[in-house]
Amino acid sequence: MRFEISKVLDAIEGRVSTDPSLARAVIDLAEVIRYQDLDGGRPASLLRLGMVIDALAREMEEDSVPVYAVVHRALLSDADLTSNERMVVRRWADDGLVEVLDNPGDRMLEVADLLGLPVLTRARADGLRGRYPWLVEQAGRVLAPVPGAGGPAFVAHVGGGHTPVAGDRSPAGAKLLSRRWRCAEPGCALFGGGGGGGAFADLARVVERSPAGQPPPTLRGGVPTCPRHGTRLGDAGPRPRSAVLAVRVGGLIRRRFVLTEDQSAVVGRAPEQAGGIVLGQWLNDEARRWISRSHVRFELRVGEVIVTDVSTNGSGIRPGGSMAEADRVPLAPQQSRVLAEGDMVELYPGVQIGRPDELPTGAPYTPTSVMAEAPTMAMRLPR
Repeated sequence: MRFEISKVLDAIEGRVSTDPSLARAVIDLAEVIRYQDLDGGRPASLLRLGMVIDALAREMEEDSVPVYAVVHRALLSDADLTSNERMVVRRWADDGLVEVLDNPGDRMLEVADLLGLPVLTRARADGLRGRYPWLVEQAGRVLAPVPGAGGPAFVAHVGGGHTPVAGDRSPAGAKLLSRRWRCAEPGCALFGGGGGGGAFADLARVVERSPAGQPPPTLRGGVPTCPRHGTRLGDAGPRPRSAVLAVRVGGLIRRRFVLTEDQSAVVGRAPEQAGGIVLGQWLNDEARRWISRSHVRFELRVGEVIVTDVSTNGSGIRPGGSMAEADRVPLAPQQSRVLAEGDMVELYPGVQIGRPDELPTGAPYTPTSVMAEAPTMAMRLPR
């Protein structure tokens, strides 16, 4: 059972991120893990984060939905969690996958405002007013996870809409995310070298964090500040250009990924390249036979997305997202093309890649659950 719980925690780890290009909602982790009515279990459980993430994926009809988690510092030593769960949260902190701070409630609202993300919380609506009144004025911007048939569901604080609604970044958020920032504290996982500076440094992934994936600084008196260390951040120059693409298989967005001018991406059945986007787990037998291990390569050049077919069977472009066969433009092996606004790359019928907001939605499919490896005795869903 311990091995199975470790596997589900690893799966949940893949859905927490402070990357502003990928996060889809903001949560206070210390609040979520205490939603005891979701499973009737112990006072605090990290598995409840997986249950809420699964519910978010169902609402958004999208696999691999990352959440931006803020974590109260006390959670790193919370006795209600198991020793393994505490170790996992500390590792997430050291890897920069979550933010650790003293006032997560305030930061949660700030991040939601800066990035235009919905908030998942049961906090009273009147307590959310103040600096960010828009949170309680728009349906779908603040959702409360509640028990439901087959798992958690969401109830909007206001209005009738339940689906999480993302908005545009605030002017302050856009300005902050146009620059790179550096923290003076050695090994800062958010604004430093990317992991390796905390209590679990030997477990952290010591890699240079992509400048495009830096979270927004917190503002203290209008000054960009590291939310974890409380130190003033130094301006390290303009943030590199980036673009977000998504893979759609069987009518469902399965994964988003980020391009920068220094970071390309290869998509295929099972690319060997580091950071490759693997599609094999979502493909039927015919699609696996047609789609090459490495099928297409995406690059960002001077702000334009370039797609190059590196397969043996070729691909196609759906201009403007048109699914009419007469509009499909073949993309031969080794041929490149600029991905214009609205264009989709089609590797095989039903397997498309494009900008997330331009891909069709509304597929009648159930997203993959991060809780698939969770032992049934570790959780009890309300009937």
